[in-house]
Amino acid sequence: MPESSPESHVIDFRAAEQLLAARDPRGAVKLLDSVIAAHPENTAARLLRARAFFASAQLRAAELEFSIVLEREPDNAFAHFALARTYERAARPDQARRHFRLAAALDPQPEYLAAARFDEATGEAGPGEAGGS
Repeated sequence: MPESSPESHVIDFRAAEQLLAARDPRGAVKLLDSVIAAHPENTAARLLRARAFFASAQLRAAELEFSIVLEREPDNAFAHFALARTYERAARPDQARRHFRLAAALDPQPEYLAAARFDEATGEAGPGEAGGS
C-alpha cells in the first residue's frame, strides 16, 4: 500500500463528501479515519465524520466528534445544531434544547430559531430578550 500524502488526504476528504452526499456514510467514515489519523487537528474532517456518524445512526460517535469540534470552535453554530439533533435523536431533550438555543443565538437562521423554540415558556430569554443592557 503506498504511503499516504497530504494530496491523498485531500482526495479522501473530497471523496468522503461525495459518499455522504450519495448516502454512504459508512464509506465516508472509512475514508475519513485515515485523514483524521494523519491530521487529528483537522476540524473540517472531524465535522464531516461527525455528520457521517449521525447519518449512519452511530450517535455516540457523532456526539464525540461534534463535541471535539465544539471544543475547538465553540462559536460553530452548525456544530451546535448538529449536536442538538444528535441529542434529540438519542432522546436527550434537555441537552438538545441547550445546543439548539446556542446555535440560534450564534446564527439566527430560521431553521435554528425554529428548533430552539424560544417562544416556549421556560423562563429563559431568547436572543435579544434579556433585560439589563
